[in-house]
Amino acid sequence: MGKLHYGFLLHDPPIVFVLFSFIFGLSFGTELSFVTCGSVVKLLNLKHNVRLHSHDVRYGSGSGQQSVTGVTAVEDSNSYWSVRGTSDAFCHRGTPVQCGQTIRLTHVSTGRNLHSHYFASPLSSNQEVSAFGEEGEGDHLDEWTVQCGGSVWKREEAVRFRHKATEALLSVTGEQYGRPIHGQREVHAMLGPTQHSLWKAMEGIFIKPSESLAGSRDYSHPHTEF
Repeated sequence: MGKLHYGFLLHDPPIVFVLFSFIFGLSFGTELSFVTCGSVVKLLNLKHNVRLHSHDVRYGSGSGQQSVTGVTAVEDSNSYWSVRGTSDAFCHRGTPVQCGQTIRLTHVSTGRNLHSHYFASPLSSNQEVSAFGEEGEGDHLDEWTVQCGGSVWKREEAVRFRHKATEALLSVTGEQYGRPIHGQREVHAMLGPTQHSLWKAMEGIFIKPSESLAGSRDYSHPHTEF
């Protein structure tokens, strides 16, 4: 049974959702220069130097769904997200994520997907961003389009995530929460690209593509959507 505390609903710790059972073809270092399907990553907001984060703490207003925030801590395990395809478009393990591709980002610790809708965010009254679903399955409001400047999502470049249903961009503008998540930043969605909506893949486990895939694809063709 959850408890309401300072506008957030706290729940007992959930069973950790396991996204994959067999780990192979992984890259912990820097030799893989792009983000691939099945990878588990931390995402850094470049303007505010916070990592996309979630936890089993629910909003006390708006949707009441699991909150999504930004944290300055580098080592926090609740900042890992799995890169997955959508219910309509499977994302083959180890395949480079294309610029313009629609994906889901699933929070590893709770198994809920990065989500948005027309509820107002608690601090700035922008568009609320939450984590939604169970064991990686939610709905069409979990879908985000990767916006980048080349043909694939490169680890060293800044990207944006546009919410497919509402066209708003995943953003941080610096508002800070009080207790029980003191100092964490509000994450929300906003229309129009700004410096607040730039993100970069940081720490993680990057799934390598097969040798045949890596040898047969040309990743140099530019994409103009960014």
